[in-house]
Amino acid sequence: MDDLLARATRGVDPDAPGAYWHVFFNLLNMVPWTAMFWWSAFFVAIGLVLGWWRGRVLEGALWAWLLGPIGWIVILRKPGRKPPPLPR
Repeated sequence: MDDLLARATRGVDPDAPGAYWHVFFNLLNMVPWTAMFWWSAFFVAIGLVLGWWRGRVLEGALWAWLLGPIGWIVILRKPGRKPPPLPR
């Protein structure tokens, strides 16, 4: 924890008026954004497939984007849509 705190406060003067923002941006720079993007893309792709399978493509992608793998459970728990009857 001391290492994380040291990295977050590196180059920060605690008495400066913008110290909060400096610490905040230091913390944001420690986030692995590339990995988070690709994991999110993976979750949405699986959500699209599950949504297609259940007849709810957009809803599957949206739940997966918002909740990740938990969104998969949401879309699987919803009833699938039946195709409309063919005209006679």
